Amino acid sequence: MSSDATTTTGTDPRAAAAADPDRDIDVLVLGGAGVDTIVHVPELPLPLADSHMIGTGIVTRAGQTGDFVALGLHRLGLRTHHLDHLGADPEGELVRAFHRDHGIGLTAVPQPAGTKRAVNLVGPDGRRLSLYDATRGRDEDRLPPATVRALAARSRHVHVSITQPCAHALPDLRAEGVTLSTDLHDWDGRAAYHEPFALAADLVFLSATALDDPERTLREILSRGRAQLAVATDGAAGAHLLTGADEPLVHVPAVTPAAPVVDSNGAGDAFAAGFLHAWLAGAPARTCALHGSIAGAHACTVPATRAEAIGRDALLAEAARLGAAAGGGPGHHARHVRIEG
Repeated sequence: MSSDATTTTGTDPRAAAAADPDRDIDVLVLGGAGVDTIVHVPELPLPLADSHMIGTGIVTRAGQTGDFVALGLHRLGLRTHHLDHLGADPEGELVRAFHRDHGIGLTAVPQPAGTKRAVNLVGPDGRRLSLYDATRGRDEDRLPPATVRALAARSRHVHVSITQPCAHALPDLRAEGVTLSTDLHDWDGRAAYHEPFALAADLVFLSATALDDPERTLREILSRGRAQLAVATDGAAGAHLLTGADEPLVHVPAVTPAAPVVDSNGAGDAFAAGFLHAWLAGAPARTCALHGSIAGAHACTVPATRAEAIGRDALLAEAARLGAAAGGGPGHHARHVRIEG
């Protein structure tokens, strides 16, 4: 598949799903619900000391990877629903309130071990160190197959977080015939845990942070699995886009944020949301990557203590501006497709 191609025939699964009146959910987000405690530190790594005074405060708020993807998709006008385990605890109430306040559909499966939580140490340059509480889960945790399949049957697309219950849900999702995406985050290209997600998805996102050779990893994903498109985000270096196992690797330049960078937390989730918004509208892969880059750049300007994502009008205006700056006129980057909410 060429990176400039747009499939317009009825065989495109995106078009078929969009035309199905029973699919009243644009994107089902599976997993990744939880709470983060944000600590802005003077530097990373943090110097060893008995104590540090945190003048900016320590803030606990709802929002892990699935929550932020769901928020990004919702802000872009897509009908979004989120399914995950939540505990009957204060953290779970924060997550429920997050979805309720933003108007995002949520199906919460009881989690006796408690809601997932993490501590994020954020440096002055926006880099972060995340500490995840591994006790908020059990080996036997499963999302109810009937619930997974019922929600998938109503969805045009499913975005799957790389949590253990979601791995067990992959066969049920595939049985429903819905397209899947996943974010492998900082996978090194070798850890076996990530492989079921990488090989089952139609669209794969990951970070280049831990990759020795991003192109090699992207080609292995496409040659071994179902995916026809994979993209590795690379911070200020942009992103690497592959649209077929035998296609050339495409470099996508980074988008300069409109405001100072304060926190990189959530940038990858925002990239996935922006990319999927364009992809579900049938846009070419380069346009999808541009929209992902715009959304990711915006996320870097938002403090981690806030839950905020770029809106549809702002994203499309920035895409048009960048298109005009590139010499293609206001519609240069989206000339192949009309993107609607």
